[in-house]
Amino acid sequence: MRTLKLSSETKNNILNDLLKRSPNNYGEFESRVNDIITNVRENGDAAIFDYTKKFDGADINASNIKVTEEEIKEAYEQVDEKLLEVIRKAKVNIHDYHVMQKQHSWFDSQENGIILGQKVTPLKIAGVYVPGGKAVYPSSVLMNVMPAKVAGVEKIVMTTPCGADGKVYPSTLVAAKEAGVDEIYKVGGAQAIAAMAFGTESIPKVDKIVGPGNIYVALAKKAVFGYVSIDSIAGPSEILVLADETANPKFVAADLLSQAEHDEMASAILITTSEEIAEKVSKEVDRFVAMLSRKEISQKSLDNYGYILVAENMEDAIEAANDIASEHLEIVTKNAFEVMTKIRNAGAIFIGEYSSEPLGDYFAGPNHVLPTNGTAKFFSPLGVDDFIKKSSIISYSREALQPVYKDIVQFAECEKLTAHANSIRVRFEEV
Repeated sequence: MRTLKLSSETKNNILNDLLKRSPNNYGEFESRVNDIITNVRENGDAAIFDYTKKFDGADINASNIKVTEEEIKEAYEQVDEKLLEVIRKAKVNIHDYHVMQKQHSWFDSQENGIILGQKVTPLKIAGVYVPGGKAVYPSSVLMNVMPAKVAGVEKIVMTTPCGADGKVYPSTLVAAKEAGVDEIYKVGGAQAIAAMAFGTESIPKVDKIVGPGNIYVALAKKAVFGYVSIDSIAGPSEILVLADETANPKFVAADLLSQAEHDEMASAILITTSEEIAEKVSKEVDRFVAMLSRKEISQKSLDNYGYILVAENMEDAIEAANDIASEHLEIVTKNAFEVMTKIRNAGAIFIGEYSSEPLGDYFAGPNHVLPTNGTAKFFSPLGVDDFIKKSSIISYSREALQPVYKDIVQFAECEKLTAHANSIRVRFEEV
């Protein structure tokens, strides 16, 4: 890995490089995505079936687009019992963590007849997109579905690509069944996002779409935002490790590669106050890359977006970490919890040398759907709040309104909104 001295210049150059990976910078795909969305919106199922044949090689029609109970039963027979046990353990952890996020309606009543409050209502129907293609992600099923279940969403619809044989990955189906998905449809890509956004003869329109995907999926979610809600427009995966001289270089190298193997645009960055750690981590990374199965992807990721930055002190390292605002941030220092209190911007924070990033990806409970490309400065991980909406409650008695009605009239007249003023004034014309 390339090793640089941390400075304002190197930090800014890295930030510029990382921002180039944003889906917002892939405008050349937008016209294709928009064509797909328009086609699905106008032609519904017919467009879906054509795209599935074209992109996935599968003959899908109204009779087989929806996954059946028989297909789910077959999937259970194909999934290893040990994997099923792990899925169930992870599901419990994810459920229990998200239960702690749940909000409730509240009301505040005052003696003068004022009642103010907030009504919390779960979304009626949520759509979950699960990628297929080169890899299988049952963990993404759990992470996207469990917050919706905890929130109380009435119906959860899932779309995922199928193979040329018309079948979905068994582990994806099993995870969906365990998590409580109500309906599963065999459709992927931008066409799946369009189908959930506008509805087709087979696929219902949803209120919100969540879940990761390729550039076409990301741009499709961006395009349908406003017709439906979305979680975020996810970019390539990222990890940043903050380390001092106490860190284990082997552990740090392994954790950097846990994200570099995702794809060639993934980012892996180490910021350390120790030149010795920087040198050892670089050697360990080279050793691991040579022996791991996805070495070509990992190496290209490191060549493009891998950095080791040597900082003068931990304060500079923390400032750089906050500026980069990484999706995953690991802290492996002698005072890790103290460092954590100074972190403002990170999707998920992993503290200590035994809290490696895959722990969060699969098992611990916090959500692994996280803000990328610096958006951790203003976005949060996927959670229960993403599947609820809040309504304000306002109730005034006559006795409560009378002392303040002239104030409201004055405010309205200041804005020259006479109908607003009149709406209040008519209630006290006799006064």
